[in-house]
Amino acid sequence: MARALSARAERWPLAAAFVIARGAKTQAEVVVAEIFEGPHRGWGEAVPYGRYSESVESVLAQIEGVRPAVEAGATRQDLQGFLPPGAARNALDCALWDLEAKRAGRRAWALAGRSRLDPVKTCFTISLGAPADMAEAARANAGRPMLKLKIGSPDGVEGVAAVRAAAPKARLIVDANEGLVFEDLPRVTAELTRLGVKLLEQPLPVSQDIQLEGFESPVPLCADESLHTRAELAACARRYSLVNVKLDKAGGLTEALALAAAAQAQGLGLMVGSMVGTSLGVAPALILAQGAEVADLDGPLLLARDREPGLAITGSLIEPPSAEFWG
Repeated sequence: MARALSARAERWPLAAAFVIARGAKTQAEVVVAEIFEGPHRGWGEAVPYGRYSESVESVLAQIEGVRPAVEAGATRQDLQGFLPPGAARNALDCALWDLEAKRAGRRAWALAGRSRLDPVKTCFTISLGAPADMAEAARANAGRPMLKLKIGSPDGVEGVAAVRAAAPKARLIVDANEGLVFEDLPRVTAELTRLGVKLLEQPLPVSQDIQLEGFESPVPLCADESLHTRAELAACARRYSLVNVKLDKAGGLTEALALAAAAQAQGLGLMVGSMVGTSLGVAPALILAQGAEVADLDGPLLLARDREPGLAITGSLIEPPSAEFWG
């Protein structure tokens, strides 16, 4: 049956500026791929990320480059050889998962070998800012079960302390986004432990995290920017206790599922994250997040508005997608 591929860029305004150690943004720029086959349509969303030398234009160009193969019937497995890990492959891979599910009349989670798909509790991100501003944001979200805080330097611990005071019952995780240096870690990790932080994500730049080998951190460390696919897993296993698997980094649900299984087989804890985007980008990640220690899938909660219909989210609890929406 003949196929047709469509891809487009979309921009979704955020409810407030999203600030991390590398900068700020006020809108989510996403790429949506749609694959039509007979009466069926599969779609997927990806977020181009400048940290990995991606742009909306480059991702659309990559998708355009494989159009003949996709329209000729390329499979998800074929994509692994056609495109490198990243946003372009993620958009197409998730679109193919959705298309397969709709053609088969089965749910994508069943095709992935899951017996069911449960709701997922996501953490909620507090952007980097002055301690008083972070405390105000935390106070407004103190009823959520887990907050994720952004820091960009050792001074960020002051923001963590302010958040802890404002939301004393919330579980806290901290994301440095490569913003620290190794000499900071003994003091910072000791202070984070005192504040009850459960996890520190990507403390060092990727080029420097070899220094973590042999470092006994009192707070568990999680790899994010250091891990994309199974190719980096062995190195991460020597440096971190957990890994953050994201569809956009891995290049789709196909590789992400394999990566998560391999990580857990090596005794690593699993965090499932996403870039800031809509419900469409999060829906496939719910399959990956089943049983994960931490889910960081709050992108839709950070938007001024989400897709309609999209995912049903109550507080921090994300319900599985309807079959009509995705998968």
